[in-house]
This record gives sequence, C-alpha cells and structure tokens, in this order.
Amino acid sequence: MSNILIIYSSVHGQTRKICAYLEDKFVALGDKVTMSSLDQVPDLNDFDKVVLGASIRHGKHNPSVYDFIAQNRGILEKKTSSFFSVNLVARKPAKNTPQTNPYMLAFIEKSEWKPNLLQVFAGSLNYQGYGIVDRNIIRFIMWMTKGPTDAQTNIEYTDWAKVDLFSSEFHAL
Repeated sequence: MSNILIIYSSVHGQTRKICAYLEDKFVALGDKVTMSSLDQVPDLNDFDKVVLGASIRHGKHNPSVYDFIAQNRGILEKKTSSFFSVNLVARKPAKNTPQTNPYMLAFIEKSEWKPNLLQVFAGSLNYQGYGIVDRNIIRFIMWMTKGPTDAQTNIEYTDWAKVDLFSSEFHAL
C-alpha cells in the first residue's frame, strides 16, 4: 500500500476528472490517496508517490506547474513520481504518446524534473463550456487541425482504458 498524492492543474475540469478517476483506481488497489489542486498542495514529505496532471491552455502548461516543479524538484526526485499532460492534440493517434505529443516534448525540454512515468491523455472539447474568447480561439485551432468546429460540439476524447493502464503502471512502480 502506498500513500499517493495526486496534484492537478485544470482549466475546464477534464484534468481534475482524470485525477478523480485515478484516485478511485488507486483506492481500489489498496492505496491511500490525497487529491489536491496545484494551488493547495500539502507537504510532499507526507507521501510515497506523487502524480502531477496538467492541462494545456493556449498551447502551454500553466506557468505555475513549472514554478511548483522548480520549488519542489529535490523532493519530487526522491519520490516515485509521474507527470501527465491533458490536451486536445492527443486525440490524434500520431500525437498521443509522450514521445510524439508536442506539449509533452516541450514539457520534457523545459522541465529539469524527470518523473518515473510520463503519459499523455486527450482532453474534452465542449464549446458551450468556454467563454467567447476561448471558444473562438479553440474553434480556429480545430479548423486548422481539421477538428470539429460546430459550436454545439461536446466530445470527450479521453481514452479511459489508457487511464486504467496508466494507473496500473504507476501502482506497480
């Protein structure tokens, strides 16, 4: 049994939803789990393992993700740890692995932290849930990448079987 901390940085809620799903999976495997938003992280020393999940907004992970890593890198590197990115580009089979996803590759290049496990999950697309500016920016990006642009679109691209596999892999570390 491990004591796991799951930290999320989520804009529209999909990353938080994935983290809540992981929490349920880890608890079912017998682990003790605490879930926290990035702005309310408890003392990392109280945990054996740490999972950090972060979404993409306007092409980048939240700068506070990198700040958190920089401030806690020493502790993170002493723990079994994982990082996953949630983004719409990962809906495409050619861009849904840590080795092929441009946002994960940017993270790896920018961050000095080397987690034990990396993963990429596709997010969700819900135009009605976005403000006018985000809606138009995302629709333009979707148009450019041949994704859905209908303003009524509400699609969850997250592959939950992939999240299941991730939970098993992390639990086994």
